[in-house]
Amino acid sequence: RAHLPGRGIFQCSVTGLSFEVKSAVTITYRYATWARHLSEADQQTWVPAGPLFHIEVQPGVVRAVRLPHFICLEGVNASLCSVAHFKSGKMTLERPTRLIPFSAVLENPSFSLLGVLWRRLRATVNLLPVHSLVLIFQQLSAATTTLHLYLIPDDNSVKKAIEKQEVDWNSKLIPKPPPFRPLFFGCTYQVTSTNSVEIMPEACLPFCYKSPKEQQLFVEIYIKDMAEEIGLLMTDTRNNTVVWRTSLRSGGNSSTVTWVWCLLGAAFMKKHKTKLCSRMRQLPTILLHLRDANIINSDEEEEVQGQDTNHRRNRVLLELAERKGMEAQEQLYQILRMKDPYLIADLEKSS
Repeated sequence: RAHLPGRGIFQCSVTGLSFEVKSAVTITYRYATWARHLSEADQQTWVPAGPLFHIEVQPGVVRAVRLPHFICLEGVNASLCSVAHFKSGKMTLERPTRLIPFSAVLENPSFSLLGVLWRRLRATVNLLPVHSLVLIFQQLSAATTTLHLYLIPDDNSVKKAIEKQEVDWNSKLIPKPPPFRPLFFGCTYQVTSTNSVEIMPEACLPFCYKSPKEQQLFVEIYIKDMAEEIGLLMTDTRNNTVVWRTSLRSGGNSSTVTWVWCLLGAAFMKKHKTKLCSRMRQLPTILLHLRDANIINSDEEEEVQGQDTNHRRNRVLLELAERKGMEAQEQLYQILRMKDPYLIADLEKSS
């Protein structure tokens, strides 16, 4: 439940939902599941492109809502996107007012169960580029170092469901960057290691959307000897292109795996700090991801948001990342690569 104090634009730091309201209002919202409401027949035509929400609010107060989606818009046909409404068990579709990176904007909306869908074109579902996440959890009670690796679309409802389940299994999330580039539904990605590890049940993960209420697909990685650094790779099986990589090694406690970061993010942030201060956008989303990765806390998020201009907010965030070291800078760099790839490409091109 959000109590919005007056006219303005507000974004939920947990879900990514954003509301533009005309006056003070209370909005109640929660996640719902596509599998429960999208019929089998409709699933042949439509692919979920973001979380499904149940939203309740006084009519006429919300000027616009931004519903999060995970489709990479570069080179796709935006006319295939629709916002689904579910009322009394029936689905109606509405074209979004506009489509922007990571959100579908609906002006003067009516509320029910709402979410973003993408229309399937026969035999081309695997041509749909998707922003994705790789989640790694270590099972703390296992006798041998055991990791669970998930590949999911960048859907916070799915991520939260996985985190809850892994906590129940006594597992700990290991922070990680997302894949280097958008992935594709319907394709298979292979997990391999530079060292001798055992990957079960097999090394390949089909990339698909599964409802938060469903068991998500993962591979289990058994590491007998963590004395050395372990490298993990993920490749597209269609062309053997590497789409993600990282390294792991044991921490002070031999049973605890920690992250090994490269210097790329820190070097990029230092070189382009001035331009990032003036050009970095989507700050609420960036802060959300930094919070999820335990890079910043709520007080630090408030410190950034409390600045009076975008330029100052960006500068405070960049300086905060500098103080926290290379891990924080690398994480910020990877989030920017995912959330504002055009900015990163432009700055790298100018190098």
